[in-house]
Amino acid sequence: MNATDLRDWASGSFWLVPAVIVVVITAAALGLLQVDRALQADADIRFAFTGGPDSARTLLSAISSSTLNFTGLVFSITVVVLVLASNQYSPRVLSTFLRDHRTQVTLGLFLATFVYALVALREVRGTDIAPPDQTFVPGVTLSVAFALVLADVGVFVQYIGHIVQLVRVENILHRIAEETRATIARVHPPDAPAEEPPSPPGGPVGVVAAPHPGIVTSLDEDDLVEQAAAAGVVLVLTRRVGEFVPEGAPLLQVHGDEEGARALDPARLCTHVTLRHERTGTEDVAYGLRQLVDIAERALSPGVNDPTTAAQALDQVHDLLRRLAVNPLAGGVHRDDRGRVRLLVPRMTWDDYLSLGLDEIRHWGAGSLQVQRRLRDLLLDLLDVVDERRAPAVQAQLRLLDERAEGELPAPELARLRAP
Repeated sequence: MNATDLRDWASGSFWLVPAVIVVVITAAALGLLQVDRALQADADIRFAFTGGPDSARTLLSAISSSTLNFTGLVFSITVVVLVLASNQYSPRVLSTFLRDHRTQVTLGLFLATFVYALVALREVRGTDIAPPDQTFVPGVTLSVAFALVLADVGVFVQYIGHIVQLVRVENILHRIAEETRATIARVHPPDAPAEEPPSPPGGPVGVVAAPHPGIVTSLDEDDLVEQAAAAGVVLVLTRRVGEFVPEGAPLLQVHGDEEGARALDPARLCTHVTLRHERTGTEDVAYGLRQLVDIAERALSPGVNDPTTAAQALDQVHDLLRRLAVNPLAGGVHRDDRGRVRLLVPRMTWDDYLSLGLDEIRHWGAGSLQVQRRLRDLLLDLLDVVDERRAPAVQAQLRLLDERAEGELPAPELARLRAP
């Protein structure tokens, strides 16, 4: 598992943060119990909790049962929010909710308090009427347990307010766009060389098949370049990041020396290309655009009929396309230490991004004056920032927009739409 895969797993794992919190709090409970045992003989030390063993058991039992109920409530609310978001917006936005750290921390803190109370409860010995030397009440541990309960109450109140904000469409769109902006900065940095991918030498002399079906989510370019350089060949990835490849289909093409191609280990090469069952936004800019377009399309469906939400999604699409419009998008060329091309990775072009972000919204929003106006403003703004090589694609989108509007909108609305 390379660093990118590990980061994807860590960010997408709903239970990692709660598990870490439970382990830390449990370790703290065991440590505090040792402190209580060391201080047990000192009668002059007074703790915040001064009750006997029976009171301690009652308190810890109440804490454990109440926090377990809170945990179930938090989990139920989270599931309801996930179902609502999936049905209302798009199933692909669920990953945004699963990566929400506030929800993970809330769940983890409740589970940790429950475990903490159980660990402390098993150490309480004796009864209220037993001699002092036959009882053990961990006063420090109990005081911390009470503080954890107070913290749980505050966190729960914050969680309710947070989850209400989380399901608002404005915040969902903003979170998706923020993640996509970070991906653009990684994949298409403004200072990247605008190098067009060269054609591979000759026809393919070998093919590496996909070991199992999946979507290309990431690849370890350095290791692939190292293996290609050692064999004296050029590797060409046949799928872009974010595209699906069936089992047995070509995943990598080998160009160059036939003997070098035979020296390659296909199984080892495949370990450096990650195939997963779902897309991730770590290296896939198009995935963020796809989520925004899906939300806009759902809003424009006859059953929802919410063009304002579609226009809000277009606001974020506009920002992303504007960033891409001024960035070099070629890339995908990886060289060895001698400067020789060893790996070619297909990347989306400006036309591809523009088509992905606008085509479907233009089709489904043809009858909405609000969407048509927003699309026109978006394209006119892009015309102001693109260079002459990218301007024809934007102008073609404007022509398609006019043609689509003429078939859907009456003449008076068309006149208002095209008015400056």
